[in-house]
Amino acid sequence: MTVDRYLRLIAGVFIIISLVLSRVHSEYWLLFTAFIGLNLFQSFFTNWCPMMTFLKKLGVKGDCCTTA
Repeated sequence: MTVDRYLRLIAGVFIIISLVLSRVHSEYWLLFTAFIGLNLFQSFFTNWCPMMTFLKKLGVKGDCCTTA
């Protein structure tokens, strides 16, 4: 899998977890959901987010169409 696919997977899992936690623990977990959404939104414009850097340092390969 590529960084982009892992990024979508992680974002989706984090959103679901934060929504569940907002129902069973505290509504303040919705702030975490908003944080994830804002990061995804800014990555649309910059093609970068903090999780992409973390995944690349873990050795996940980049875009499927590049050779580097």
